[in-house]
Amino acid sequence: MVMIGAESIGVVENNTNIEVDIVANWARDNKIKFNEEKSKVMLLTRRKRKEQKQMAVYLNNKTIPQVQKLKYLGIIIDSKVTFLDHKNYITEKCTKLIFVLAKSAKINWGLGHKALKTIYVGGILPLLLYGAPVWIGAMEKEKYKNKTARVQRLINIKMANAYRTVSSEALCVVTGMTPIHIKIEAASKLYQQTRGHIKDKEQFDNQKKKAILWQHPAEAIIKTSEGNEEDSPLQIYTDDSKTEKGVGSGLAIYRSGQNIKTLQCKLNKKCTNKQAEQFAILKALDYIDNTQTVDKKATIYTDSQTTLDILQNSKIHANIIEDIRRQWYAMKKAG
Repeated sequence: MVMIGAESIGVVENNTNIEVDIVANWARDNKIKFNEEKSKVMLLTRRKRKEQKQMAVYLNNKTIPQVQKLKYLGIIIDSKVTFLDHKNYITEKCTKLIFVLAKSAKINWGLGHKALKTIYVGGILPLLLYGAPVWIGAMEKEKYKNKTARVQRLINIKMANAYRTVSSEALCVVTGMTPIHIKIEAASKLYQQTRGHIKDKEQFDNQKKKAILWQHPAEAIIKTSEGNEEDSPLQIYTDDSKTEKGVGSGLAIYRSGQNIKTLQCKLNKKCTNKQAEQFAILKALDYIDNTQTVDKKATIYTDSQTTLDILQNSKIHANIIEDIRRQWYAMKKAG
């Protein structure tokens, strides 16, 4: 794709021909030929005044067809950058899929709620969210938002076996599906925070400060193994628990096979089992570091394979994981 910007259509036409000629010469020198019939040219402008909008762009001494919309990397871009054609294309495609599913999703037989939900999450939702950071601005208009919401409403009716008169909000509650406009906003924000440009300077500074504290990948590798080796004098067993009463972590500390201490910690109810297990490992490292003995060789046992995998993944930088890595590396360096 070649993009040329200019103040007037005449200037952009001349500049485009110059750039296309450079590309064609390069292709000729490298024994490559671009197909002028498959190549397209499109004028992007939102000017409302009447003016000549036809451009003559040449490739291989032939005029490249000018179009009002084109598909690039799965996204349909129109000449006014409204993304209306893209929304129409995606919603129509998803609607056809849902109507095909409707033949197999009846009240008394056919696909059930879980099957339809799996199809929606794995097949229809990715289509609706594809390229969201590019066309998220179009969702500010109600007509675009309603087109997308209609697709979700159709599948929600099938999943809930509900009447057509049920409101879209009630259907989302019954099926447990997040409203589609919220999913689109979340997908766009996630992209901006992970791969895009963060506009909020304060947010950028906070992330930069956290990144400075991250361990170097070479320093973040924690040795883990499977089995019950007891070659160290100190063994610590960690555990986590989450019930209706709350979330907690526990430590059982053994020296030479004798239980010498038991520790229990209560966490916030919003914490997960995984976080509770990670907190228990951190407390175990604290105990080992503060032990008043010459030989501080110890083994920590955990039944959470997920936690072990996360500790070995240098791309994951959760706060508690980084605390474990820093504590472990500091103890290793101190000997």
